[in-house]
Amino acid sequence: MNPTKLISWPGAPLALASAALFGASTPLAKLLLGAGISPWLLAGLLYLGSGIGLGFWLLLRRSLGIDHGEASLRRNDLPWLALVIVSGGIAGPLLLMLGLARTSAASAALLLNLEGLATMAIAWTVFRENVDRWILTGAAAILAGAVLLSWSGPGSIGWGALLIAAACLAWGIDNNLTRKLSNADPVQIAAAKGIAAGLVNLTLSIVAGARLPTLGPLAGAALIGFFGYGVSLVFFVLGLRHLGSARTGAYFSTAPFIGAVLAIAIFQEPITFRLIAAAILMAIGVGLHLVERHEHYHVHDALDHDHRHVHDEHHQHAHAPGDPAGEPHTHRHKHVPLAHAHAHYPDLHHRHGHELGDANGH
Repeated sequence: MNPTKLISWPGAPLALASAALFGASTPLAKLLLGAGISPWLLAGLLYLGSGIGLGFWLLLRRSLGIDHGEASLRRNDLPWLALVIVSGGIAGPLLLMLGLARTSAASAALLLNLEGLATMAIAWTVFRENVDRWILTGAAAILAGAVLLSWSGPGSIGWGALLIAAACLAWGIDNNLTRKLSNADPVQIAAAKGIAAGLVNLTLSIVAGARLPTLGPLAGAALIGFFGYGVSLVFFVLGLRHLGSARTGAYFSTAPFIGAVLAIAIFQEPITFRLIAAAILMAIGVGLHLVERHEHYHVHDALDHDHRHVHDEHHQHAHAPGDPAGEPHTHRHKHVPLAHAHAHYPDLHHRHGHELGDANGH
């Protein structure tokens, strides 16, 4: 087995692609707020754009008979999906839009690094994913950069920054809950989340007095939502499948740098010392996450589940009549107990406990 390939491919490129799309959406959403769209309404439009766009893709895929090889959402996934919609689809974008209306686009983009930090903290403390000194040091650097960026004077932190931090906490919860669904088709997950969350936020904002914008801003919001929230979420779910919550969150922490660069270019915002210092601290933190390596002897318990796979070292099973041919494919399959050592992340098959002394192999 190639440890380097297992660690970095395809999880890292997928998580980085998700980060780039979401990072670019922040300053573009700031443009729409400047066009007079209310924050609450915009939160609904962004997610609705993602859900409708991905819904059309699902219909097109079905009508063309494209075999996507993914497992469908099941009934026992619905409670987790509902929690994902509430935390990440309703609360998260609303808090972000409210904070974005009170914060410069570049600062808001960098503050979104807190999402990765919240994702990692919840993954470590609640879901018991492995943590080491490299990850902890990187998390401390990201937090220091966020505090520096949000500081607005002695004894105070701006309300905009606090609202964005609350959005990041909501998304951190969302990301860890989404890990429970990462076996299933990511397009189905993102489409369901987008449509449900978008309709709720859109309806509530209109009841509160918001007015729909003209066709141009409406189309812009739908397009930003489709790529920045919908396609980005599809890539993020695939990243979770391969890397687990904490590591995917670490790679996703590159998103604010994309947003900050675009914000400076679009709004001609000044490049301040505080902005540079915060970016350097956050870059150090992300860099430490990227070089982390984890390898030790571990045991796989017997497991029965359904997801897209190929017959690699972890998928040596027999096929029943009617199981699909060719790879990758999807069918219900059983894993027999297995014990071995190799480099790995907490992906679908490596969500095990750790003993004191389990090595990282730096």
